[in-house]
This record gives sequence, C-alpha cells and structure tokens, in this order.
Amino acid sequence: MSNIGLIIEERSRDIGDFLVGRLLPFRKKRMIGPFIFIDHMGPTQLGPHHYMDVDQHPHYGLSTLTFMLEGEILHKDSLGTEQVISPGAVNWMVAGRGATHTERTPESLRKGNEFIAHGYQIWVALPKNKEQIAPEFHHFTAQELPQWTDHTASFKLIAGSGYGRTSPVPVHSPLFMIEIKTDEPYELDTMNNLSGEIGICIVEGSIEACGEEIGKGNILVAKVSDTCKTRIRAGSHILLFGGEPFPEERHIFWNFVSHDKANLEKIKEQWAQRSFPMMKGEQSYIPLPGL
Repeated sequence: MSNIGLIIEERSRDIGDFLVGRLLPFRKKRMIGPFIFIDHMGPTQLGPHHYMDVDQHPHYGLSTLTFMLEGEILHKDSLGTEQVISPGAVNWMVAGRGATHTERTPESLRKGNEFIAHGYQIWVALPKNKEQIAPEFHHFTAQELPQWTDHTASFKLIAGSGYGRTSPVPVHSPLFMIEIKTDEPYELDTMNNLSGEIGICIVEGSIEACGEEIGKGNILVAKVSDTCKTRIRAGSHILLFGGEPFPEERHIFWNFVSHDKANLEKIKEQWAQRSFPMMKGEQSYIPLPGL
C-alpha cells in the first residue's frame, strides 16, 4: 500500500525557554528536497515572565519559513521588516548573502494572559548559484495561500507548487509544502500531483503505511520520488514537503548553509567580527558558538 522507506522520529532539544523537536537534519537523511532543517516549536504555554525572546542572530545561504499553528511571533530583521505572523500565515525570509533577525512574542500578547505557542521553523537551502543573492522578506496571510478540498480532506499550499496550483511564496527551486487536515479517513496518492522527494510530517493523528500505524511527531520519507500512497486517519493533521534535491551536498554550521565548507569559514568570521548586516537599534545578539 505504501512506499515509505524511512521514519524520522522527533528528537527533543532544550533551547532555553522552549523545548523544540528536531526533525531535520537526520543522520540517515540530511535533506528532503531542498528542506535542510525543521524544528517543531511547542506546543508551549507562554505567559507572564515566560515569553519568546530570541535575540538577533544571522542566517546565510538559505530561506527561513515560519508557519504557526497557534500563537503569534513578531519578526524583525536587518532589512527593516517588522511583521507579526499569525496562525496559518507564512513568513519567508531569504537570507541569501546575509541577514539577521529577532523573534519575539509581540506586545499585544504580553498582557498577563497565558497562551499557547506552536509552529514550525524551517530552513530551505538555496541553489548553489543563488546562495549569495540579496536578502528579501515576504509575508502572506492564510487567505492568500491556495486552499481546496478533496472528499473530506482540506488542503493548503504553503509554498511551492503541487496539485496544479502554485503558492505566492517566491521560492528559488522546485519544491512544495502542503498542509492537509482530515475529518474522515483519506487515501493520499500524490501521483502526478507532486514532483521530487516527499516527506510527511505528522502534526496530529496518524497515518497507516506498510501495515504500520505511525503517529504524531514523526516524519516519513518516501522511497521513490514523485509518488507516495498512504492512508491518513480521521482527525489527522499532516504537512507534505519536499521537492527536487540539489546535485551538490550542503554543509551546515550553526545558522549558515553552503555547498562550500571554505565559504562557511568566511561567513563565520564575518559574524564573529560583526561585519554581517545588523539590525538598527538592536544591541543584543547571539554570539558565534564556541566563542
């Protein structure tokens, strides 16, 4: 029934005020298409004296994709952007040759009430010839993203192209990220609908693959490109993602991604020497690991 070949379990990681689940990279599968890093944030209860406050930090050679399920985050960056992201919307920052940003709980939620923060922080590696493009920032509301239904399943195209539709998010290589929610059992068949490597992230509920029931907190990777057949259980919430892989390997150091290890050394030195693009009026920053 299924051609699922690898199950990646979420690995918990403490980053201070948050416990996040690392899904990518994984030792047996470093990337799925151009997707190189996926962290599952929360769900975490925030409130008085406990908010999200991630100081200024850099990125290079990638685009960041933030997708919230609950709660809000205020994004500010070295381009001068100030944007609150709400559930169902997309923040897409193209770091390219270098950008810095902060992620904080917005003032509107710092009123003493408790709330849940829950979402995904994702990095999409840039093609080799676009690693040093100029930084950009784009925001799209949930209503601006293509949405449709198939039987009892609802679909939202977060980024890229699939199912004959294209998201407005300006991606730089063939990829897709799709949210699916089911009220009843649903037979998923991506034949002729998606192109490239395919991963399934189970947010809630479960899917049946190869006679196994696989629950939330896991990513499944299809053995072959383009095609994935599986049964999604009723009341489930999944994310499909992937696309065409790059011909070259990608290397990661901290928040930097490149096809060239020597280039990463140069970028590390730039951040250490503060010659990176910095945010106006923002004094705090996260130092280079190991310094």
